[in-house]
Amino acid sequence: MESGVKNTSTTITSCSSQRKKLEKDNNNNNNLFHVIHKVPSGDGPYVRAKHAQLVEKDPETAIVWFWKAINSGDRVDSALKDMAVVMKQLDRTEEAIEAVKSFRGLCSRHAQESLDNVLIDLYKKCGKVDEQIVLLKHKLKMIYLGEAFNGKPTKTARSHGKKFQVSITQETSRILGNLGWAYMQKSNFIAAEVVYRKAQMIDPDANKALNLCQCLIKQARYEEANLVLQDVLQYRLPGSDELRSRNRAEELWFDLESQQHTGPWLASLPGLNAEDDFVEALERVMNKWAPTRSRRLPIFEEISQYRDQLAC
Repeated sequence: MESGVKNTSTTITSCSSQRKKLEKDNNNNNNLFHVIHKVPSGDGPYVRAKHAQLVEKDPETAIVWFWKAINSGDRVDSALKDMAVVMKQLDRTEEAIEAVKSFRGLCSRHAQESLDNVLIDLYKKCGKVDEQIVLLKHKLKMIYLGEAFNGKPTKTARSHGKKFQVSITQETSRILGNLGWAYMQKSNFIAAEVVYRKAQMIDPDANKALNLCQCLIKQARYEEANLVLQDVLQYRLPGSDELRSRNRAEELWFDLESQQHTGPWLASLPGLNAEDDFVEALERVMNKWAPTRSRRLPIFEEISQYRDQLAC
């Protein structure tokens, strides 16, 4: 009798151990699934949206669930941003813009910078250059006032699934570069030149140098354009060795060579005049935007000697 009791007890213990092992394996498999597919855990509408987006590859269903997440208050910051990205992929850019503008008030203060970046990307996608310029200038204003990055000198960014640190200096240069590109789309090459020169002063790279070179070519300032181009051709700037930069540098070199013998009439073409509301003194911007006790970041102290030319 005692032997039967012991065998039963042993069997129960063995079943219990197996059950715990299976539960542990299932948990490990679930965790591995979430890691592989980058899907958050849980069962709310936001998680369902991410599952539809990343696992089922069904963007239309994902948008439906993102809307449900926003309306129910489930991770609204992420839901609105992710939904806009999916809408952009489906060429529903105008709808994405309206969604972000209409519902960003439901998002936290910390999410506003990311939403600005999403809007800028959406504006660029659908050719809303003037809106890009307004928002980029607003972001520069936030940096100047010390309100970007929630007042911190760096922030964590993500690209292609990898995290990295971005400094306020790098962010300022990036925004100036985007602003310069926006002015190039409006054929305002003088304004674009001013911005690119400031961006290069802060955090130089080959891409912005090539854009600056193009601005100078458009103004028939070939000697200056050649000097800027040589920095890339001679590998003096970060990114000069990238294939894309090399190919574009060669294209600009041939363009420069072909334009060398044209007359100075190019400088009088429409679109080559600086805008009065753009190419203004930094001091004027400081007086208008800065609070009595300025919280401006060191990067603006470093470039203050160029204040008569800086565009903001």
